[in-house]
Amino acid sequence: KAEDLHVRLIFSCYCQRQHRTMFYNSNYLIVRRGQEFHVKLTFNRPYNPKEDKFALEFVIGANPDYSKGTYIPVFPNKERQSRWAGRIADSSNNDVTVGITPLANCIVGKYHMYIAVMTPFGIRRTRKDPVRDLYILFNPWSPADDVFLDDEPERQECVMNEMGIIYHGAYDDIAERQWNYGQFNYGVLDACLYIMDRSEMPITNRGDPIKVTRKASAMINSRDDDGVLVGNWSGDYTYGVAPTSWTGSTEILLTYASSRMPVSYAQCWVYAAVFNTFLRCLGIPSRVVTNYYSAHDNDGNLKTDIILDENGKIDRSRTRDSIWNYHCWNECYMTRPDLPFGFGGWQVVDATPQETSDGMYRCGPASVQAIKHGEMCYPFDAAFVFAEVNSDVVFYSRGKDGAMQPVRVNQTHVGRMVLTKAPGATTRRDITSQYKFPEGSTSEERTVLEKAEGFGCHREKSRPPEADVDLVLPTLEVPVGQDFELSLEFVNRSDQRRVVEAYISGNVVFYTGVTSAEFMLRDPTVTMKPNESGRSLFFSLNNKIAIRCLIVSMTVVFLAVKETVVVESKKYMKHLVEQANLHFIITGKVKETGQIVTAMKVVALHNPKLSVKV
Repeated sequence: KAEDLHVRLIFSCYCQRQHRTMFYNSNYLIVRRGQEFHVKLTFNRPYNPKEDKFALEFVIGANPDYSKGTYIPVFPNKERQSRWAGRIADSSNNDVTVGITPLANCIVGKYHMYIAVMTPFGIRRTRKDPVRDLYILFNPWSPADDVFLDDEPERQECVMNEMGIIYHGAYDDIAERQWNYGQFNYGVLDACLYIMDRSEMPITNRGDPIKVTRKASAMINSRDDDGVLVGNWSGDYTYGVAPTSWTGSTEILLTYASSRMPVSYAQCWVYAAVFNTFLRCLGIPSRVVTNYYSAHDNDGNLKTDIILDENGKIDRSRTRDSIWNYHCWNECYMTRPDLPFGFGGWQVVDATPQETSDGMYRCGPASVQAIKHGEMCYPFDAAFVFAEVNSDVVFYSRGKDGAMQPVRVNQTHVGRMVLTKAPGATTRRDITSQYKFPEGSTSEERTVLEKAEGFGCHREKSRPPEADVDLVLPTLEVPVGQDFELSLEFVNRSDQRRVVEAYISGNVVFYTGVTSAEFMLRDPTVTMKPNESGRSLFFSLNNKIAIRCLIVSMTVVFLAVKETVVVESKKYMKHLVEQANLHFIITGKVKETGQIVTAMKVVALHNPKLSVKV
């Protein structure tokens, strides 16, 4: 009888273990698509499979529609065909256990579930009850899912691991930052789904990882759409939290979901970390990646231009391009049915607002394989990421008439190293080879660059002759607040006397490479005579000069002259910004040949090390 219809549902914890969702702090059933889960129904009388007919109905969105996949009836007793597979797994007296397998490409999100029973008076449904809600996520364990990752250690790291390490600092002075992604924490899943709701992303698009990650890369930043995080690189964080103060994603996401206002403040690693939480929470394998010496190419010419005056000194008023000491983005794993075979796998997505893509501040997903092989025609934003790891640093000499002449090209400075955390360990993994062929592998590099140029990426093709004087800078580890020596070694590779008129510019810079203040400028003249054993000149900021002899082995061919600049802390301390970095650019003009010598060095200042004993 209609009035006797009562249904009680019991979700099995066994399902959550099978679906690897047992760590989610939630009162609701959470399962992964493309994999069977069980629902136990308790009716008010024994179930008769020959006479009793019922269906489970799954609804998502405001206007459920069978044709759009937002209303899915499942008929376990096979009297009608179901879009999702359903079967009677067990039946005993009043209890019926139903096995349901959502399609491996179904919509990801929060579903309402109803039980519909055919009675003599028509179809009767259970009332809407939040107790019967469930979440369906992407499934990297299902071969039929677009995010399938056939590597269990990598899956455990990129889906299940809540703790991460984000790399920063400098290429030759790598630092680590711990981060709590907290993708299983209470409320985080709802916050991630709210982000998609806030973006007004159509429900029907939420099963496609390409569309989900592209939309989310725009929503994690607040530009255009009042997304999650407000970026701030000014050093003034009066009205929010300094980016370096965040240690996890949970507070950021919960604050955004509750206040419905962007959270202040973020820089690239905060964007990447919160984006990583979003992706892992929904079941998309993801990891945070750090690119050292990352170029920001806003015009697609694959060049970072540094302008020198006719004497070889940097023209600060005209040099506007910058190279980030490091930049963090995300990689997520998925197939790319929209691209030719072979371009699936790891995809770059970046939530840091640098340039617009299709009118919004977002980036990706861009195939890492496409980037490595110079296939710039494929969506999305592959050319921009290609430039981040492959740009040339070009030094131009500007004459009095304004003519620009390339005098030196550095092809190896940008994209020096790409790092991510190793699966199941606290060590780092170098994945540079996944983005570019090794420096010096001329045939592969030439092929890639020719392809990139064919797709509209224009780079500096002229190759000015190399100077016969080399300039070498050492690796330094400097505690903040201390004086230190910057040793410049000039190496004369010719058998003739050489005089270099050098310029040493010391700048306090943000980690984005943007100059905050110039605290030092020196212009020593370095003389290298042939057939001498060598000499060193020490220049300090108070112009005291000392001379020291170098001992040179009998096998040394070239003459080496060292310029050691004593950098006094009182000169740079008052200009320091967050993530204190000193950037030295040394340029020089060889008097005899007119050739230009250059070198750049980022010195990351280390905070005092603190040990705590309890």
